[in-house]
Amino acid sequence: MAEGSSGGEKTEKPTDKRLRDASEKGDVLQSKELGTALVVMAGMVWIALAGPAIMEAMAHMLVEGLRFDQNDVLNFTPATRAYELLGLIALPIGGIMAATIIAAIAAPAMLGSLGFRAKAFAVKPEKLNPFTGLKRIFGVQGLIELVKSLAKVILLGTIGFWVVWDRLEAIVAMGQTGTRPALMELGSLFVVACLTMAGALFVIAGIDIPAQILQRSKRLNMSKQDLKDEHKETEGSPELKGMVRRRQYEMLNNSVRKSISEASVVITNPTHFSVALRYRPGEDAAPLVVARGRGETALAIRELAGEKGVPLLQYPELARAIYYTSRAGQVINEQLYMAVATVLAFVFRIENKMASEMDRPHIEVPGDLRFDADGRKKS
Repeated sequence: MAEGSSGGEKTEKPTDKRLRDASEKGDVLQSKELGTALVVMAGMVWIALAGPAIMEAMAHMLVEGLRFDQNDVLNFTPATRAYELLGLIALPIGGIMAATIIAAIAAPAMLGSLGFRAKAFAVKPEKLNPFTGLKRIFGVQGLIELVKSLAKVILLGTIGFWVVWDRLEAIVAMGQTGTRPALMELGSLFVVACLTMAGALFVIAGIDIPAQILQRSKRLNMSKQDLKDEHKETEGSPELKGMVRRRQYEMLNNSVRKSISEASVVITNPTHFSVALRYRPGEDAAPLVVARGRGETALAIRELAGEKGVPLLQYPELARAIYYTSRAGQVINEQLYMAVATVLAFVFRIENKMASEMDRPHIEVPGDLRFDADGRKKS
């Protein structure tokens, strides 16, 4: 179904298929604010918890980097030296990277959008059209994004200014303290400012996510004609169904079609096997297999039986047992007499309104006549 299909006002909610198709093409629920907030929060929490360890590791690296002896001068290997120094800060710095990567993955996971979608990487000519891009930039959506960006800048700028202003005296006093206390105060101010801004981003995300949900729902809404077209694609058009039915009829010759119309019951697997049985008291010594088939032939037998009003009953084990022990034109295996007689008696009671589907009997197939779909006997 084409994305831009016409057919009236799009007043209907998107179906599961439309939502699934849109997701496969990369049209999923997203929120940049939520992702940014989670990444900033995760990084700042790690820095707040491991800040002293990070500072100690960096100080140790600096000391080791400035210390050298005669061996370093005579056998200087820059690569080895660099690896040794970087190893001193690998764990604390690696922790920050791990925390932010996990947060970046968590954001789409929280929105149900996590996953790889190959169709999202397909080349889309309409997105290469400069006029489409200009329309997107200067259109209503572009204006909304501009307002959102300005609001974020103003809000975060105000929060940052407030945090700095609130601790202005401590900042001024840094010049009168030692280097280490000043660095600790600066680090504390940085962490507080970032955590506060991350909290503000969460507030913005709380507003942005419902808006994104509404926009996506509106974008994917369907008209009544869209629903009809999708139903045709899913269920098949009447023309396609007619072609399938003709093909099924062609698979059955005239004599088989006549035999099925005279059948007493058709027992199915319910999808892979079908056997049509006939039993006429006084004429047939035992139930006779008038047609049998699997796959498309089984489907054709079921379709024709449904049109002719022949009762259809689902007994998987019994259907396979008859299929693998009897051919068309033969009576059923004598070990199945009792099971088939029970089915025929139930059909008789149904036809005479003496029973309902709720009274369907349980059928036991002899153990040595139980087959799987490939004809192998079950143990």
